[in-house]
Amino acid sequence: MSSARQPAPPRPTSRDVARAAGVSQATVSLVLGAKWRGRVSAATAERVRESASSLGYRPNLAARSLRLGRTRTALLVVPALTNEFFARVYTGAAAVAAEHDFGVVLYPSPDGTGPARDPFASARAALDGVIASSMAADAVGALRGAGLPLVMLDSDPGDRGAAARVNLDIADGMRQVTGHLLDLGHRRIVHLASAVDTWTFAARARALRDAVDDVPGAVLRTVSAPLDVRAGREAAEAVLASPGPLPTAIVCDDDILAAGACKAVRRRGLRVPDDISVTGFDDLALATAVEPELTTVRLPAEQVGERGMTALLDVLEGRAAAHSDLPVQLVVRGSTASPPTT
Repeated sequence: MSSARQPAPPRPTSRDVARAAGVSQATVSLVLGAKWRGRVSAATAERVRESASSLGYRPNLAARSLRLGRTRTALLVVPALTNEFFARVYTGAAAVAAEHDFGVVLYPSPDGTGPARDPFASARAALDGVIASSMAADAVGALRGAGLPLVMLDSDPGDRGAAARVNLDIADGMRQVTGHLLDLGHRRIVHLASAVDTWTFAARARALRDAVDDVPGAVLRTVSAPLDVRAGREAAEAVLASPGPLPTAIVCDDDILAAGACKAVRRRGLRVPDDISVTGFDDLALATAVEPELTTVRLPAEQVGERGMTALLDVLEGRAAAHSDLPVQLVVRGSTASPPTT
């Protein structure tokens, strides 16, 4: 004869946590909602967390969402899912979101150059806000019309359509690259530019042009290519096959294009950096996978995501979001050297 199935124990409540910690339910709510600083001592907050953990208590997020009129979900829109930079941006945003019981949904807008399918037609009511990274101006029309708080990452600071903005000091990164090459003695420079029309690539082009223009005798030629290795190689091959003196350095808008440029140099029977120096941008894993390893600019992608999510949370809570450019760092490796003497 089988015994009757025992009912599941009741789910612990915030009242149980409050009783175990010796505090009020309001204090439990403050601590577990990450709003305790300045209102509850650190020792009390730790006691509440320990009590919740020992009881196996989990906040009822569905009930909280109904009470607050929020879903605690943010949409992160990026140009591509295949680019490591955007994966790291997502990692940073998701880490901050998790600390505040938020979720982050990732949504690609192809190349960031044209409007993706409208993500809001069926999901508008399921989102609290939007974070958009490195998008072209024409790609964010649906975002602006969604009636949701919009935080822009790596975008035009002159565009006032966002509730908050987090930028990298992209121009300084390109100035660091150009200064490094000019100090080595390079005067014939090719800019292998991204064909994607976004603020971040325009900022790189302006900074490079201004730096080269300041040096007598320095010459800059610009060619563009889509963001893939093959396109970068083909564009660089066309430059190397054109009449006139060869460039002594190729400055690329990102590491993917730089990998293509390195292949083009080798296919011509030349060496990097002995004959031609090559630089990248972003410091992706690819930068140390090629040989020689790339001189490039390291971007704090995870920090971009962290600050973007923090800015959205500030906007949702009615706080002023901080505005400051994140510094970037030149990383010198084996793909750059002084130009050949002949």
